[in-house]
Amino acid sequence: MPIKVGISIGDPNGVGPEIILKALADKRLLSDLIVVVYGTNQVLNFYKKDIPDYNIKYAKVASAESAKTKQLNVINIPLDKAFELKPGTPTKESGNFSFVSLEHATNDLANGKIDVLVTAPINKKYIQNENFEFPGHTEYLTSLSNVDASLMLMVMDKLRVGIVTNHIPVSEIKTHLSTEIIQKKLVLLNQALKTDFGIIKPKIAVLGLNPHAGENGMLGDDEIQTIVPAIEQANNNKILAFGPFPADGFFGSRNLFKYDAVLAMYHDQGLIPFKTIAQGRGVNYTAGLPIVRTSPDHGTAYDLVGKNTASAASIRNAILLAIDVQKKRVSEKKLSENPMKIKQKN
Repeated sequence: MPIKVGISIGDPNGVGPEIILKALADKRLLSDLIVVVYGTNQVLNFYKKDIPDYNIKYAKVASAESAKTKQLNVINIPLDKAFELKPGTPTKESGNFSFVSLEHATNDLANGKIDVLVTAPINKKYIQNENFEFPGHTEYLTSLSNVDASLMLMVMDKLRVGIVTNHIPVSEIKTHLSTEIIQKKLVLLNQALKTDFGIIKPKIAVLGLNPHAGENGMLGDDEIQTIVPAIEQANNNKILAFGPFPADGFFGSRNLFKYDAVLAMYHDQGLIPFKTIAQGRGVNYTAGLPIVRTSPDHGTAYDLVGKNTASAASIRNAILLAIDVQKKRVSEKKLSENPMKIKQKN
């Protein structure tokens, strides 16, 4: 039975439609998969003319159940009559479009009509509405799932970087860090490495918060008071966590690939070095959820829209990782029968 991949189109004024079309122009991806894009032919047709070197055909389908292999299946979502494409410019209408696409995809995921979800980039400001009051996809999907926490995990081959705090201002990082939260993230990361990546005894490197990991308290005592106790608790629970390591030198050292994953304390501490190393090939994976969700490791890239220069490498890898994780979960029978709490619409 082919795996059914659902893709939310993201902000239609961003690079989402372009990179989706480019990635799925590779017929090898469609030969053994059923791929469903939640968007409209109108949007895809608009961007298709800008990428003439990518020959891809797509078919409108009424539902995910009628989608087929060897073609890109498109479910046309309801489109506001006032909607107008404005490539490279975020608008209230494009934000609403991205939410409706995501909502349709998550409903199909909850009902078992698709197996995994890949999300194209959204504009975090313009997607906001009464049903989406979250900093991003990660928090939204966590709220829909039967879990109280998840982990943003960046993946590129054997490089895996998780972060304790997600999309919050730098000024608020310390208030969101505690021994309990770090310990919880270590549990989520350890479990994901075992279940979703097939690593029997994963080793996790934990970064410090302060310069030089606090220099034994001279540059801050967060490591002593908060991070070390979390590592010790993890070790007591048979999680192989090590550190805290100074963040500035860790990614350039030989230590990096001695560990199966790295846990950073905040967004930029982990993502700046990750994206520097990944060079546009990384994947954002939401660990700890009962469903499989991935996305490219970049944003809407409005400055690249319409120039046929946006790379599809990241979203292609996001599709491949989602498939790989799903296969591992099926083989280990780790799938949930009721994965998401979603109010179904009549």
